[in-house]
Amino acid sequence: MSTSGAQGSGRRRGAESGTALVVIDMINTYEHQDAELLLPSVRGALPVMVDLLTRAREHGVPVIYVNDNFGEWRSHHGEILRTALDGPHAELVEPVRPDDSSLFVVKARHSIFYETPLAYLLGQLGVDHLVLCGQVTEQCVLYSALDAHIRHIAVTVPTDAVAHIHESMADAALEMMRCNMSARTVEAKEIDFAAAGSGRGA
Repeated sequence: MSTSGAQGSGRRRGAESGTALVVIDMINTYEHQDAELLLPSVRGALPVMVDLLTRAREHGVPVIYVNDNFGEWRSHHGEILRTALDGPHAELVEPVRPDDSSLFVVKARHSIFYETPLAYLLGQLGVDHLVLCGQVTEQCVLYSALDAHIRHIAVTVPTDAVAHIHESMADAALEMMRCNMSARTVEAKEIDFAAAGSGRGA
């Protein structure tokens, strides 16, 4: 795990809210299988993700990027970002790039929790509720929601701020999150980070 301009010791402003915004796999070159099917959904969801990021930061809610390392075990978060910005779809990365207050966790598999220090980080921040945005709804978002659920961490998924490859599978994944994982699935505009910042939840 790396941090961008944030110290690992102590609690961050906004951590008392218990809520964090997690951005999944958006630092991406889109040079992988199924990318062409994914890209239209990413383009549609991108403005909503940007708005979520803006509102979370305005209200001091921690923003955590959890991103695939693309099998490059020597890569750190700065190199992953630089590679994506040098790639063919930088216009999809630049609007959601981490700022100096963002936290960054590198993962190697689908779930944001699998073999990563995320659970420890959330404990340090006092976070027990995650807002998950990013990609892919029917893969990494679904598996991350499940892993959060079994850790007794509440999950909200803004349905218009997650991108999919197959729409029908994404719809089924969202239904599974609602029914089997007690996830709250809403449009992003319904998420109130101001309430989160006051300790009333999002």
